[in-house]
Amino acid sequence: MGTISRRGLGLAGAVAGAGAAGVGAAVGLRHIAVGRVRLRPDPDAGEPFGELRGEVVPVEADDGVPLHVEVDGPEDAPLTVVFGHGYTLNQDSWHYQRRDLRGSLRMVFWDQRSHGRSGRSDPERATIEQTGEDLRAVLEATVPPDHPVVLAGHSMGGMSIMALADRRPELFERQVKGVALVNTSCGDMAEMTLGLPLALAKLVRPLAPRTLRGLGRRAELVERARGLGADLAFVVTRKMAFADPHVSPTVVGFLEEMIRGTPIDVIAEFYPALIAHDKEACLGVLGSVPTLILAGGQDRLTPAVHSRRMAQALPDAELVEVDEAGHVLPLEYPGVITGGLRRLIESVHPGAGGAKNTGGTKNTGGTKGVKGVKGRRSPRKRPRYDEEERTA
Repeated sequence: MGTISRRGLGLAGAVAGAGAAGVGAAVGLRHIAVGRVRLRPDPDAGEPFGELRGEVVPVEADDGVPLHVEVDGPEDAPLTVVFGHGYTLNQDSWHYQRRDLRGSLRMVFWDQRSHGRSGRSDPERATIEQTGEDLRAVLEATVPPDHPVVLAGHSMGGMSIMALADRRPELFERQVKGVALVNTSCGDMAEMTLGLPLALAKLVRPLAPRTLRGLGRRAELVERARGLGADLAFVVTRKMAFADPHVSPTVVGFLEEMIRGTPIDVIAEFYPALIAHDKEACLGVLGSVPTLILAGGQDRLTPAVHSRRMAQALPDAELVEVDEAGHVLPLEYPGVITGGLRRLIESVHPGAGGAKNTGGTKNTGGTKGVKGVKGRRSPRKRPRYDEEERTA
């Protein structure tokens, strides 16, 4: 019995040793691969990500949570654009749009509760309905009642717009004159596959909420571990958030930094709200104003089918689908977003969008790789993109 145990232990040790060697080799290869990516020529290496700031306006949510809000641009501008960011990010995710629209527009950027520089929320208030009310508070604090507004929302930011439409439909048309929905969804988030085979996704989905709750309860330990896995985090962020093989390593690193800056317990608190999100019924409210819907053809988190579904419910909306794009169009294809916003603003208030039109037109032929349609699906083709369309 003792001999068998020793042999068993020896075998276990050998297996463990081989496993450790394999893991070590994998880590080494991953480190080399990440190093190669980061050594590529990077036109965005000197971009001042996270450094563009505006005038801070104190805003308090209806439950007392302080919201970090910044106003950028001339006070006498004829129109204001309010930007809402996505889950685990902050207002700096709109970096390129802030940079390229400065001077011609009045812009409001805000950090959603528990994200960025905003205050922490009670866990039970980590809901999409609450972020919609937070958006209302931001509007009331930063925009006069008779001043026209365009709302732009990425991912969870788009869901906040839908929640506002659900709770405060009277604001639309009266004050909100246009809406841009980027990489977002009106519901059925529980069906997302994260790019996994369907059978595997069905196994993983039920485990995610429980796993995140467990990680949230061990937040301090998890945060230390997150700091140690920089190379792995870079690889996962690049794989999950982007589709363009030429995406800037600096952009990937910037996105990963924003995600890492969001505490794991905040990620755990908001996850159930995303899965439960269902605002298809309020899309009719958005139909009263010009609406632009932008999707990534290879988005693993809110697949393009979600955007097509919204476009079918909004026959007058403009749908732009970028084939070789993932979940963060504002960073991956900023010119497409900025150009789309200019078109939307121009349709709402002629002359307010500025003269420059970057990164997209309504018609497919005008912009390589960008499928632009109005109220219908576009042809399934995958042309290449010009460099000028990847950057604003």
